[in-house]
Amino acid sequence: MIKNDLFLKALRGEEVDRPPVWMMRQAGRYLPEFIKLRDQYDFFTRCRTPELAAEITLQPIRRFPLDAAIIFSDILVLPQAMGMDFEMKNGIGPWLENPIKTLQDVENLIDPDIEETLGYVMDALDITKKELDNKIPLIGFAGSPWTILCYAVEGRGSKAFDKAKSFCYQNPKAAHLLLEKITKVTIDYLKKKVEHGVNAVQIFDSWGGMLSPQDYDEFSWPYIEQITNALAPHAPVIVFGKGCWFALDKMSRSKASALGVDWTVTPQTARELTGNRITLQGNFDPSRLMSPPKVIQQMVKEMIDGFGTTKYVANLGHGILPTIPVENAQAFIEAVVNYKK
Repeated sequence: MIKNDLFLKALRGEEVDRPPVWMMRQAGRYLPEFIKLRDQYDFFTRCRTPELAAEITLQPIRRFPLDAAIIFSDILVLPQAMGMDFEMKNGIGPWLENPIKTLQDVENLIDPDIEETLGYVMDALDITKKELDNKIPLIGFAGSPWTILCYAVEGRGSKAFDKAKSFCYQNPKAAHLLLEKITKVTIDYLKKKVEHGVNAVQIFDSWGGMLSPQDYDEFSWPYIEQITNALAPHAPVIVFGKGCWFALDKMSRSKASALGVDWTVTPQTARELTGNRITLQGNFDPSRLMSPPKVIQQMVKEMIDGFGTTKYVANLGHGILPTIPVENAQAFIEAVVNYKK
């Protein structure tokens, strides 16, 4: 039994005195102890070394009274397992030397054995679960098929992902085959994570907001829904679509347990769009963590007042920035933990 199950209660929509809190990218780059490891090991070495991934996952848990841990990894380990040789380049970020360009490229992708190719993630989960000792839940995650496609076709990050979008519009057969393949592997991957003890999974659709509502219904949501339907019988599923407020109504009628929302929508609007049918997660602007701690605490109170304590998980509207002072992250977390109606 999980000793602090506040997060899981919120996902089930149960009454709670205060919302649970965790932060996207809480295991990472704003922490001095993370920076020490970053200076010793390159990015994917940290992802692929179970002891390092577990240590990074646990670093914020030792510092802060968080209600959930999220395994340190990256959404790109999955396309790597499929045969896409992603690197992490300094000053550039994700880099794929030979992006997907043709139907043949898609057909050449591997359907990997998850334990064989991503066993290091499972080993990291096993170590982390043992160290957590059932104190708090552990979250596993994956990128949405559309978001993975963006990197696979673009070959790097982008402000517009115009190559990825053009690929979908000019080669819909190849695009849908790629999305289908990613979806299948993602389901296998997340199910394996559940077998290794994660208590919930989150799907990051980081670039869903790049699509029009019509294109979202073609190239993103159907594939996320397939994953959600496959995982929901095994673990609670959180879907986070950045910039996807227009799909909240549809998403809220799915088998997801919670929906992440970013800071471009008010709590009241998010509740209205979802008809209070589902737990919401978010939506503090990560840049707002640059405000003085007292301002952060007041804004957090207003955010929780807006969402209400039930069917709500306090979080950021996207990942924490590397420049955020540790004491400001602490102010955010403690404002939630100490919340009073």
